[in-house]
Amino acid sequence: MAVDSAYLEFLEDQLRSWGPIAARRMFSGCALYRGGTHFAFIIRDTLYFRTDGQNRDDYLAAGMSPFTYTRNGRTVSFSYHEVPADVIDDADRLAEWAQKAYAAAMRRGPGPASRKQRRRA
Repeated sequence: MAVDSAYLEFLEDQLRSWGPIAARRMFSGCALYRGGTHFAFIIRDTLYFRTDGQNRDDYLAAGMSPFTYTRNGRTVSFSYHEVPADVIDDADRLAEWAQKAYAAAMRRGPGPASRKQRRRA
């Protein structure tokens, strides 16, 4: 993983009271899962949580932007927003925001099946 292992350990410690999370390699970072549900990712040591209409305003009020990248001259935006540093530093607040991100991921549904799941079918 291209994510700093000390940063990942810090986040795991901060979220320990909320529940166990698993990190899996994803592009140049890693995805965070709880019970098999992808609710967050880390790229370039920046944490992003899943957002939707029920929690997006928290991020906008904090001045946080969605994750974007440019491909073929076009900017692509995802329903994940950067988590504010003051939230990351407070384990209780981070757990609250993680729960909202997890709920947003659950509302979205399972999404497309993974390659392994499609091969098994």
